[in-house]
Amino acid sequence: MQLQQYLASLGLAATATAQIYQGFNYGATNNDGSCRGYDDFRGFFERAKGLAGTDGHFTAARLYTSIQCGTTADPISAYQAAIDTDTQVLVGLWASAGRDAYQNELNSLIAAADQLGTAFTDRVVGISVGSEDLYRSSAEGQANNAGVGATGAEIEGYIGWMRDWLRGTALEGKPIGHVDTWTAWILPENAGVASSVDFLGHNSFPYFETTKANAIEQASDDFWYAVQQTESVAGGKPVFVTETGWPSVGPQQRDAVASVDNARTYYSQVGCALFGQRTVFWYTLVDANSAQTDISFSLTPLDSATPKYDLTC
Repeated sequence: MQLQQYLASLGLAATATAQIYQGFNYGATNNDGSCRGYDDFRGFFERAKGLAGTDGHFTAARLYTSIQCGTTADPISAYQAAIDTDTQVLVGLWASAGRDAYQNELNSLIAAADQLGTAFTDRVVGISVGSEDLYRSSAEGQANNAGVGATGAEIEGYIGWMRDWLRGTALEGKPIGHVDTWTAWILPENAGVASSVDFLGHNSFPYFETTKANAIEQASDDFWYAVQQTESVAGGKPVFVTETGWPSVGPQQRDAVASVDNARTYYSQVGCALFGQRTVFWYTLVDANSAQTDISFSLTPLDSATPKYDLTC
């Protein structure tokens, strides 16, 4: 099977970072658009650690923004929740809203470091400048009405700006990366982004890849093919799996059927092969995408910590 062959050929070289992290993605809002606060984040982080069948291994959180929802530049309350639950954080700065908004992101991150000190900065495993900005600005993203993005040149500039601003702070030296789809990473115009980062965040969902056979039976091979594509432009840098999953509810996408059984199969075949082998942020613990009201990738409902299916590997 391609999965086992690929892992063997890697020799787990892709995991040659100081430490491997396992967690979930957490948005700043709920799927109804309401803002998440400290109690929400703390409850989710505690739920992640206590998930039945996972032996407490989901101990990290990937964020999309550093700014608390409803404010201009206040640090997101997830930072304090991470401290109080001993959760590691992959910081995210939103980079598709222009320079002024990005500067607010930088200000909020530096304010968090100043206000929360090493209790926060010691838990930062990396910083992502943007999320799928290159995809949204690509011809593919525009054709899919994916929303406003940012060009490779813009992301490169934002990365340099961050390195300058973090110099002399407790966050200096933290790995800086960018998160995007494999189809965006491999575009020649984005080679400069891959060169400027310390790690590449890889998002891929075989469920959505409707240009080829994408039934659950092909999902594992489709996923690892996508990882290979991102690694082909990484230059040996670490590739974090920052988003992947399979929905338990949703419309059929070509051959891909959303169901609890298929979500469990994907988790078992892809997730269990990833966990403990490379840094991965599964999509997702609870639904939070207000643009996906007809689809659910969550492992648990919003109001329950009971998983929808067996999470034992």
